[in-house]
Amino acid sequence: ATAGLPADEEVSSDSETESPLLGRRRREAAATEEEVDETPQEKKLRLAKQYLEELRQLEEERAEEEEDLEPADLIGDRLKEDVLEQKGRLQRLVAKDVQPPDPARIRVLRGHQLPVTCLVVSPDDKFIFSASKDGSLIKCKWEVDSGKRLCVVPGGKKGTEERHMGHASQILCMAISSDGKYLATGDRNKLIMIWDAATCKRLHIFTGHRDAVSGLSFRKGTHQLYSASHDRCVKVWDVAENAYVETLFGHQDVITGLDSLSRECCVTAGGRDGTVRLWKIPEESQLVFSGHQGSIDCIQLINEEHMVSGADDGSLALWGLTKKKPLALARQAHGEQDAQGLQQPYWISAVAALRSSDLLATGSHSGSVKLWKCSEGFRKLEHLLDIPLVGFVNSLKFSAAGDFLVAGIGQEHRLGRWWRIKEAKNSICIIPLK
Repeated sequence: ATAGLPADEEVSSDSETESPLLGRRRREAAATEEEVDETPQEKKLRLAKQYLEELRQLEEERAEEEEDLEPADLIGDRLKEDVLEQKGRLQRLVAKDVQPPDPARIRVLRGHQLPVTCLVVSPDDKFIFSASKDGSLIKCKWEVDSGKRLCVVPGGKKGTEERHMGHASQILCMAISSDGKYLATGDRNKLIMIWDAATCKRLHIFTGHRDAVSGLSFRKGTHQLYSASHDRCVKVWDVAENAYVETLFGHQDVITGLDSLSRECCVTAGGRDGTVRLWKIPEESQLVFSGHQGSIDCIQLINEEHMVSGADDGSLALWGLTKKKPLALARQAHGEQDAQGLQQPYWISAVAALRSSDLLATGSHSGSVKLWKCSEGFRKLEHLLDIPLVGFVNSLKFSAAGDFLVAGIGQEHRLGRWWRIKEAKNSICIIPLK
């Protein structure tokens, strides 16, 4: 820990002398000693009762709105859904019912001076956190209902991270834990910062990556954080314990994106090495997928068995984790542009999936966000509709309930300055979905 900064400790993956797994086992052993009074069966029973009680309260609230259903039926249905979701077999078929949104109802939130690079929606769908090339972190706290800006952490000059609370370089990625407690942000200056999502207070700084941090994701239901970097490696951190766990290597080029769900694994997009990889953390092994021709710039899991990725060759790929080639590929998904007299496909700069459903969204700088349907059991990609938006769509996220889509817009691409769209506004757009 940095001297004089007890509340804001710095954790480095370089300073780890013991094996990463040994550190993890020691923590597990310590946790076990604390729970010596409780047998494994008693613990399972206690957690199951706690889970069912939480479900019961949740479903009673829903039953009040849907009077024709008994809470017992809702709990049974919810348990079935949870089992299917764990197995990656839950698929809510919602894409066929999506209506084109009214452009007049799209809300634009302004506040960032430079292009918005990343954003997340809180698990309860009440807040949006966003960040930008100006280094500022706006606690989304953007409030979704009012569009009010609740908190701003300003950026500073490089090297001043210890003196003020914000980043001192471009923020490239962010993630929020599934309980909404922790927010993680990663920047070009190799740093990961951990924040209290409720107060926007910085808790820790994680160091150890040797290049820009380009992808972050919390494992669902835990405080385990995965990070990816332009240094071509994936690191695992325990945020609650403020500890580094391990490092995984494999990509041959910069990693541009990362995602995870509840299994102890994550997926990454490997830029110009042309591969998507699935990392199995306990086994320290990886599966390699290939199918794009250009740099793979964005990736997201749809459920535990399927994922979607986008590349600068304009292609959108739908993958199953049991096949090394895409199950479906939409080439030139956003059409072509005339760049210096050459016809080039519009780069796919952002992808989003409504979890455990058949609905996808893609962003580019083509003037629109596109919605897609995964049909024929994830064997086909069908274009549904276009939502007009001017600028580079650098980040896309569906709300958990699926009733709105948030786009982070910039005059430039989040990773560079190849083009500039002057008429675009650096902003966050909330697109209502029906």
